[in-house]
Amino acid sequence: MTSNTLLQPTEIIHLSGISWQTYENLLTELSASRRLRLTYNRGTLEIMVPSPEHESYKKVLGRFIETLAEELEVNIQPLGSTTFKRPELSGAEPDECFYIRNIQLITVRSLILRQSKELIP
Repeated sequence: MTSNTLLQPTEIIHLSGISWQTYENLLTELSASRRLRLTYNRGTLEIMVPSPEHESYKKVLGRFIETLAEELEVNIQPLGSTTFKRPELSGAEPDECFYIRNIQLITVRSLILRQSKELIP
């Protein structure tokens, strides 16, 4: 007996001439439905709906990196699908991301940002 599994393709839409403000508005409006992945680069917006296969590969690769870091005794900071922005230029949402060598810099930066927010009335 054979079985065929139908995998949904990854759907990708590219739009050009999109402003940074439109990208920011879409991130805000779609925050409840994070199935969509948005990538912005200098006026071009990519909207992607990851397929189940894509999600599976993402998990396997993320687990591989975490296991390798543990075995090699390398400190990492997993950040998942954090949105990274360079205002007016680009914004991206990786499937999985990790800080490997700069954990101390990120920790210090986070502490400074938290303290500065606490100081603002």
